Amino acid sequence: MANTTSPRVWFITGCSTGLGRSLVELVLENGEIVVASARNPTSLDDLVAKYPSTRLLALKLDITQPEQIKAAFSRTKAAFGRIDILVNNAGMTSLGEVELMDEAKGREILETNFWGTLNVTKEAVRFFRDENPSGLGGRLLQMSSFLGLTGAGCSAAGYYVASKFALEGITETLSTELDPKWNIKITLLEPGWIRSALPSKVTWSPTDPHPAYAANPSLPTTALRTQDLVNATFIPWKNTRRCVEVIYKVAALQDPPLHFVLGKDAIGATRAKIADLAGSMDKYETWSEGLEE
Repeated sequence: MANTTSPRVWFITGCSTGLGRSLVELVLENGEIVVASARNPTSLDDLVAKYPSTRLLALKLDITQPEQIKAAFSRTKAAFGRIDILVNNAGMTSLGEVELMDEAKGREILETNFWGTLNVTKEAVRFFRDENPSGLGGRLLQMSSFLGLTGAGCSAAGYYVASKFALEGITETLSTELDPKWNIKITLLEPGWIRSALPSKVTWSPTDPHPAYAANPSLPTTALRTQDLVNATFIPWKNTRRCVEVIYKVAALQDPPLHFVLGKDAIGATRAKIADLAGSMDKYETWSEGLEE
């Protein structure tokens, strides 16, 4: 990046708990500036009391509300004059079989994780190009998931998976459309299972399974409904702080990758998906011969 200014200005969404909150703490500890947004910014009151307004600005932001997004960027410009790094971290989920998930809940997941994130993304691109000092550009980190690369092995999270697949696709396309002169660099972060407050908050929709699913306790979603996700030993939880330390390093890369798969579980699942695709293509490649006009 052209920017050598220190401290950098970070804009991070979804900062109430978990990875977002941990990243805010790390950035502040490193002497940088953070605009931390959340639906409930009072969750950041302890940090607001600890750091001066020249270092931390806590904002209310529901990323499904375009007017709130524009207002947040406007306040950031007024306070700090620029944004060096934007981290699209806000998101939500609910569990349920694809067939049975309440449509309104499924649409809410897509509205937040895809459309909300996309609206922040578009405003970030505009801000990096038109509002930042000439040539500065910016870094855009999209908090996706390894589930944006493969839905295998994650029964009950189909609508979350769909939202991340959509985010992956549109971000890849966006990366091909930007003029290199704008100096906007994008990375899709694709972590595995990171310890957060989410398991204790996640809901099922519907609450009870359809009898056809409940009749077979070996079905993945039927078995999952009986699990204590908070203390589940079958999930390879990763330490949140260690993960954000890696993300912090990714943000400093001069030539960052478009995709950054984080965690051995994520790497293993992604490699399995690549191998499966390669195997299918190799097996049936001859079926594509002679199709051109």
